[in-house]
Amino acid sequence: MSRFLRQRCRVGPLGPGDVAEVLDRMHDPNVARRSPTRRRGPIDYPDRGVGSLRSLPVADTTPNPAADAAPRVPSRVGDQLPAELVLTPLVADGLGQGRPIMEWLTTFHLASVVLDPYTNESSWVLRAATRVLEQFRDSDARINLIVTAGADDARAFLGPLAERFLVFCDADRSFVKAASLDELPAFVFTRVDGVIGAATQGWNPTEWEHVADAIAEVTWWTSIDVPGPSDPGPFRGSPALG
Repeated sequence: MSRFLRQRCRVGPLGPGDVAEVLDRMHDPNVARRSPTRRRGPIDYPDRGVGSLRSLPVADTTPNPAADAAPRVPSRVGDQLPAELVLTPLVADGLGQGRPIMEWLTTFHLASVVLDPYTNESSWVLRAATRVLEQFRDSDARINLIVTAGADDARAFLGPLAERFLVFCDADRSFVKAASLDELPAFVFTRVDGVIGAATQGWNPTEWEHVADAIAEVTWWTSIDVPGPSDPGPFRGSPALG
């Protein structure tokens, strides 16, 4: 594992085979559920280009009982996000117009994976996280990535995924703070009423499956088994506020 902690990747020109790279730690270093029916066996995902991406660096896949035994549910699960919270989308030429969160929730729920592009932990989980999100692409949950960076760094981190997902840039970590997240990556399900219906942080496959189950139950959709065959073992996330 130590070799990953020493890892610093360089971001170069983007190409069709590019995926997330750690952007070096540029920020200040101080700085009750029911189980819906789950499809068993292989899931037939539409070919959206994931298979063409080169392998991401992954965490140690050896099970970690200590990490797996302690679910880290954010304290605001069951609470409504503040109406003044603004989400700003990533668009082709930079940042789009930010809108209050309730305007993003007029029709669809939000299924969000929150990522810190300056850390190894968010890079390790990206392939598994997007696999989970893809399961809900055609559901009544708007799948999205929330990246704690500006437009340029978010696009450099995500590569071609920036074109395949709705991406919000949260450089000031306003969503992170509003959702009371302590670790990143995180998986957050926000219902159309603005209430956080389910969430988890760090990478605990069992807890990510629970969030997926909550989305499936609310949207009358099919859930997904987590972990998948190539997903990493459990690990703690990086500090959410950097």
